[in-house]
Amino acid sequence: MKTYHPKKEEVHQKWWLVDADGQILGRLATEIAILLRGKNKPQFAPNLDVGDYVVVVNSEKIKVTGNKLEDKIYRHHSLYPGGLREKKLKEMLETKPEEVIRKAVWGMIPKNKLGRAIIKKLKVYRGPEHPHQAQNPEVYKF
Repeated sequence: MKTYHPKKEEVHQKWWLVDADGQILGRLATEIAILLRGKNKPQFAPNLDVGDYVVVVNSEKIKVTGNKLEDKIYRHHSLYPGGLREKKLKEMLETKPEEVIRKAVWGMIPKNKLGRAIIKKLKVYRGPEHPHQAQNPEVYKF
């Protein structure tokens, strides 16, 4: 018996619409990461991009548990001396709520060439409007 390996032309990628209104950040990110990688499909292969496209709307209305609004800190460095910049989750939700979801999902996918291709299929928007109506995304229910 041979091991099944999906071909490029056998992979069908759907578009999913996820409403983040009232969803908990980590649980939402795990569901999105599963859809992006294609782990919900029977033809999943860890070395191929068999996942679907995901459109997330209402990213500013996510929820977090505990004291994460004040305790969770996002850091980045400019590579200059003294260039460490820190922002709390509360500030990130006010200025860039799309990046909060994108960073949470990025932490759950591989950090390699395949992972960089997968994260490009994630589209995150602040409000309920998105420019992907032509793709007819299906609403994803949790």
